[in-house]
Amino acid sequence: MIQYKKEMIAMILAGGQGSRLKELTYTIAKPAVPFGGKYRIIDFALSNCANSEIDTVGILTQYEPYVLNEHIGIGTPWDLDRRYGGVRALSPYSNKTGGRWYKGTANAIYENIFFVDRYKPEYVLILSGDHIYNMDYTKMLKYHKKTNAELTIAVIDVDIKEASRFGILSADENGKIFDFDEKPEKPKSTLASMGVYIFNWDILKEALIEDENDKNSSNDFGKNIIPKLLNDNADIFAYEFSGYWRDVGTVESLWEANMDLIGDGEKLDLFNPDWKIYSVNPISPPQFISETANVESSLVNDGCIIEGNVVKSIVSTKVKIGKNSSVVESVIMPDVIIEENVSIYKAIVMSGEVVKSGTKIIGKDNEILIESN
Repeated sequence: MIQYKKEMIAMILAGGQGSRLKELTYTIAKPAVPFGGKYRIIDFALSNCANSEIDTVGILTQYEPYVLNEHIGIGTPWDLDRRYGGVRALSPYSNKTGGRWYKGTANAIYENIFFVDRYKPEYVLILSGDHIYNMDYTKMLKYHKKTNAELTIAVIDVDIKEASRFGILSADENGKIFDFDEKPEKPKSTLASMGVYIFNWDILKEALIEDENDKNSSNDFGKNIIPKLLNDNADIFAYEFSGYWRDVGTVESLWEANMDLIGDGEKLDLFNPDWKIYSVNPISPPQFISETANVESSLVNDGCIIEGNVVKSIVSTKVKIGKNSSVVESVIMPDVIIEENVSIYKAIVMSGEVVKSGTKIIGKDNEILIESN
């Protein structure tokens, strides 16, 4: 086989359990959770790769991978169905030394060094499969080259109250990072890592091998690889991102990100023809809005039959909402049947559920309910 060198390939970390999403990830991986009515969370990282003309993507899977693997398939929606390059699911495997699970984010890449080496890249883009954002990675790569960085970390300014959820860093006036702390109890700044890294492959490969040989390591990028490179005085720079970005690792943040699609504040643009979000397109009939229905400020997708009231909500594909039922500020995932005389407020209804007539699902301002059997 003729092999062609790739300047940069992407590796998407998509194997986490996502326990903070509770019932939503009991049987599927977090990146496969439905979002925005017709997408899954991983569609955003994959679409960013496609729009950035990155044609070689490895997806590191582990927890409940079936639905995720089925969704990705051979990568056709993202133009990644290629014989050389394209998209590849990389799950844990056994060899002559035995079988093992990925021990951490860094170990997942370490176990697939052979995959990266096959393409002889100069740079490797490391992504999380559970973030919602639109980002041109070519601009970040240009910055990485301009600063002669060995590692570039995409960063975004966050509220100080949220800072302890992220890797927090400090940088000088030139953007060079001099301090990094993974999920600190008392953050020193509000500059948060987005979990988007560009490494020089030779630097990363050496760091991964050294980390694997450290028996005391957690084999994690935030806890081990980045702090070690900082201690070794590596040239690490911050790439400031000013667009929409959300980590949807909790039920509340997932609901909020869905509401952002239809809210009046900062929102993700799903309608930009120059930056399309690609996904598997289900074969569904057009939506039907009956004479008894009332729909306001909502996204209603193909295959839906709406006979009730929908206000400020996301209604996914193939959902039926019966007469005299009301759905307000809620996320209804695919294939849900909501019978007549149902009230749903501030809730997420999981895929495939049947909400019986007369049911009331009422969330509070500080609590988003998940409806499931």
